Amino acid sequence: MTRRAVQTTNAPAAVASYSQAIDTGNLVFLAGQIGLDPATNEIVEGGVEAQAERALLNLTAVLEEAGLSMADLVKTTCFLADINDFAAFNGVYGKFMTTPPPARSTFAVAALPKGARVEIEAIAVRSSD
Repeated sequence: MTRRAVQTTNAPAAVASYSQAIDTGNLVFLAGQIGLDPATNEIVEGGVEAQAERALLNLTAVLEEAGLSMADLVKTTCFLADINDFAAFNGVYGKFMTTPPPARSTFAVAALPKGARVEIEAIAVRSSD
């Protein structure tokens, strides 16, 4: 099995012992992204909607570095610091997804890195066509 790290400066750099993504050839496993601006490494202002948008833009950047797009996502796992943000988060999330959208799980968690309101991790599949 091939196992290659995916790294782009268009998404925040890893802040611990992890890769932005691991490409195995057919599957790409994307690490969780929060609403960090890659230029400043700070959480974006504007609450859960702005953070969700930034997290999704970060995921898009990592996917693009791997030669993929949001249309290649098959599974996302979403973490919210407050489940009451679900509707606002879902509104932003839906704008980024293609039809059919990937399978998804969403959880409320006690806390996220840097005080983030949302984190999104994903799995994408490279088409063999």
